[in-house]
Amino acid sequence: MSSPLENRPGTCRLSSLTAETAARSPRLDLERFEATALQRAPFEFLIVPGFLKAEALPAVERDFPTIASGGSFPAPSLKCGAAFNALLEELQGPAVTAAFAEKFGLDLTGHPTMVTLRGQSRAKDGAIHTDSKTKLVTALIYLNSAWESDGGRLRMLNGPDDLENYAAEVPPEAGTLVAFRCGPQAWHGHKPFVGQRRSIQLNWLTDSSVLKRELNRHAFSAWTKKLLRFGR
Repeated sequence: MSSPLENRPGTCRLSSLTAETAARSPRLDLERFEATALQRAPFEFLIVPGFLKAEALPAVERDFPTIASGGSFPAPSLKCGAAFNALLEELQGPAVTAAFAEKFGLDLTGHPTMVTLRGQSRAKDGAIHTDSKTKLVTALIYLNSAWESDGGRLRMLNGPDDLENYAAEVPPEAGTLVAFRCGPQAWHGHKPFVGQRRSIQLNWLTDSSVLKRELNRHAFSAWTKKLLRFGR
């Protein structure tokens, strides 16, 4: 049974992974992704500037949903424009799944995907962490103009104790992808930044029960935030 958040009219749409035809993506530069070497230390990751093609950026940025508060929101709970919905369809299509499976040496067949969106960064965001064990791969695509701030730049860390001990730093500029295999050594974080910081987070999950639980958890969090704003 599908989640109550899926396929709601006027919301960001999420596609299934059952399509049999792996057409190449018109908005995502999979050739650039495939040509980018996977970094293996301190964990498996890669950074791909221009993963979202330059010609697709204006429409995608225009149709990104309005997010006025911090935290992450399930894509189906937000109202998005047509270009952004089309991008989400591509991100969860078979061509992208096949490319990520090949890059990370994982069998992602049948594993559900989850997309969450962020629009604002808070002072408390960016603390050093690893992603949950229920996530196999995390992919982040940024949708911000030229990034001048020292804060908000994601760092791939060599350990859990020092934000300055990093292997790579990623400015969250429009079109840039950073992706990594989730695991106990995949520490990451960024210096504090307060303000607009837009991103798409795509995760391949261990199983469908995790997807349902995560969607419900995020939906409850979003509902609580709306109540708090109304109370003010």
